[in-house]
Amino acid sequence: METEEALLALAALSQSTRLEAFRTLVRHEPDGLAAGDLARLLEVPQNTLSAHLAILSRARLVSSERHSRSILYRASLGEFRDVAVFLLRDCCGGRPEVCEPVVETLQSCCSPKPRRRAR
Repeated sequence: METEEALLALAALSQSTRLEAFRTLVRHEPDGLAAGDLARLLEVPQNTLSAHLAILSRARLVSSERHSRSILYRASLGEFRDVAVFLLRDCCGGRPEVCEPVVETLQSCCSPKPRRRAR
């Protein structure tokens, strides 16, 4: 990821409605949400949300897909991962112990749950 791409993504997330929209879409992965449903959840007018989603889309943090009369939005988790890695990659300065607390926090909150075996 280039610096300009990271700046675009971080700028898109630097506004409260856009940040909450992105976080809500992450919680609804992989199904995504229709724009109207997202607007209702966030309690914002649809035209306002549309402008925010356009900014998130330009930053490649959300993708959209038309389903008949509605547009379904999804968080672009790969792009978000790239932004997070961009931020963390150089934070260590060649000293992994500097980032160790961040990695431990992510592992404790984001570890995949063990899968159940089929009987």
